[in-house]
Amino acid sequence: MGESKLVFRAHAIQRMFQRKISVADVRRVVETGEVIESYPDDTPYPSRLVLGWSGSRPVHVVVADNVAARETVVITAYQPDSALWSKSFRQRRNS
Repeated sequence: MGESKLVFRAHAIQRMFQRKISVADVRRVVETGEVIESYPDDTPYPSRLVLGWSGSRPVHVVVADNVAARETVVITAYQPDSALWSKSFRQRRNS
C-alpha cells in the first residue's frame, strides 16, 4: 500500500490484547502477508483478509483500505482455527 498509515480500531486493539497478538505482529502480516480473501463491496471501505505468521503461529488480519486518507484500517486480528480453515490457513473448510 505504499505510504499508507496503519490505523487500529478500538475493536481490533481489544481483540489483539485478548488473543495476545502484538502491533508488530499485525504490522508484519499487513506488510508481508498474503491476501487470501477480498471484500471489494464492504463499506465504508473495501477490505481484505491477510494471512501472515508470527513465528510458527498463523495470524489472520482483516484490514480496510481508506485510499482517500491513505490509511489501512485494522478491523480485527485472530489466530485461525484449524477446524474452520485448511491446513495452509488459506481456505475455509466446507461446513
